[in-house]
Amino acid sequence: MIRFLGNIEAKADMKGRIFIPVQFRKQLQAASEERLIMRKDVFQDCLVLYPESVWNEKLNELRSRLNKWNATHQLIFRQFVSDVEIISPDSNGRILIPKRYLQITGIRSEVRFIGIDNKIEIWAREKTEQPFMPAEAFGAALEEIMKAPGEEKTDV
Repeated sequence: MIRFLGNIEAKADMKGRIFIPVQFRKQLQAASEERLIMRKDVFQDCLVLYPESVWNEKLNELRSRLNKWNATHQLIFRQFVSDVEIISPDSNGRILIPKRYLQITGIRSEVRFIGIDNKIEIWAREKTEQPFMPAEAFGAALEEIMKAPGEEKTDV
């Protein structure tokens, strides 16, 4: 199972080509993942790279929760899959970010790759200069999520 970790800065060239960080490329090669699926994140202004096998798992999970005879469910599935790109890194480990993705995410030149479990996010670097959550809110949310079932939250 692939687990990407890290926060790596990189630069895109004028055509939108960018090198996938070496540690991520090594993991992809070790897992025999030759193709990646790219899409804009559902909630954030960043791009997400899924190894093809991970994408297929996500797609199967989504499909299993949708009723193919429900019009709204069809629209959700169509929206989810219609705006993806199949990406194959070149022999140097570069990928091309399509212009429409550069525009909708605000990526110009400097980017940040963030390993998020079994996927990789690509952010415009300036959008990652501040924490994603204030430290206090992050600590409180993590405490709430990680408390044992039935455990009451206690203040010190």
